[in-house]
Amino acid sequence: MNNRIRLLDIFRGFAILGTLGTNIWLFAELGSIATIYPDPAVSWWTSFNSILKTFILLLVNGKFLGILTIMFGIGLELKRRKAQRLGQKWPGLYLWSSFLLLLDGALHYFLVMDYDILMSYAVTAMIVAFIVNRSDRVIRRVMIGVGSFHLFLISLILVVLMNAHVTYDGAFTEITELYRSGSWLEQIRYRYDSFWANRLESIMIIPMNVFLFLTGVLLIRSGALAPDEKGKAIRRTMLRWGLGVGLPLNLLIFVPGSLFAIPVRYVFAPVLSLGYMALIAKIMEKDKADWLWRRFEEIGKTALSCYVLQNIIASFIFYGWGLGLGGTYGAFFTLLIWILISGLLMFVSHLWLRRFASGPVEWLWRWLSDMPVRKT
Repeated sequence: MNNRIRLLDIFRGFAILGTLGTNIWLFAELGSIATIYPDPAVSWWTSFNSILKTFILLLVNGKFLGILTIMFGIGLELKRRKAQRLGQKWPGLYLWSSFLLLLDGALHYFLVMDYDILMSYAVTAMIVAFIVNRSDRVIRRVMIGVGSFHLFLISLILVVLMNAHVTYDGAFTEITELYRSGSWLEQIRYRYDSFWANRLESIMIIPMNVFLFLTGVLLIRSGALAPDEKGKAIRRTMLRWGLGVGLPLNLLIFVPGSLFAIPVRYVFAPVLSLGYMALIAKIMEKDKADWLWRRFEEIGKTALSCYVLQNIIASFIFYGWGLGLGGTYGAFFTLLIWILISGLLMFVSHLWLRRFASGPVEWLWRWLSDMPVRKT
């Protein structure tokens, strides 16, 4: 069981640093979503900056977010099992804990960054909490339903964009100027005024999140992450499908005109996420670079704290209220900042866990989660 838990922490650590690998471009380009959804009128091979950014995003965009989403589903199932062992009502206290995550995400959205994912996870957790007590057969039916709806929604968006002949042409000038020279309070006001527009993606991906949460539930139930032969066999299947199918599909990002940018992020990336998970587990089985695995494990144990901290650091580096380096340097500088922040998180989480059992945000969240049943 310890090896299994360790693997889950390592997955979380990879996912946290991987999501930074996507978000760092949003910070560096001052909130312009053109970094995630490239302008169809601009070819990716036109400059070194564009080539480097496109290759990095090929590896990270949506993939580590997929791992993180699956990990939330695994965590939900483990919490359900714990409640069952303790004879507690389900979902019961879990709904309160999810509400706290929603509040945490709201604070993170208003105070730190536009593209927070925690609010979407909180709503998804509340939905999945009522599904997870059902049989695997029912769960698979729900997955087919929400997966089909998600594919329909993405297809509809893709058709609309293709017929609209979208070009950005200065569409984000006002936003980038706000993050370049606006004060922190002005940025908070903007997030408040544009709440629903900025939260549109978080709402749109809820069906996908439900699907991936339930994927995590079925993975842990099937024994896919166990260290025994059955678990290894399942992971080999994940590796073949995840890399063999997921990687070619994600390579469609290089098709001119950014035609596949939407389906790559929201459909093909999660397939590759499963391949990444299986590949990480396979490399770890060989007991190579254990020092590095321990660092990822420590980030995984302090995942929520590291997620918030990395975005605070990145916003300070790139936004005008901090060092104001956004929009100034190119892709290589952005990549370097990602590596430096990742190294800093490894160092800080290692030092923190030498004295404490969990991260500060995790401790606070757990303390607040237990508040309704805590004896006075």
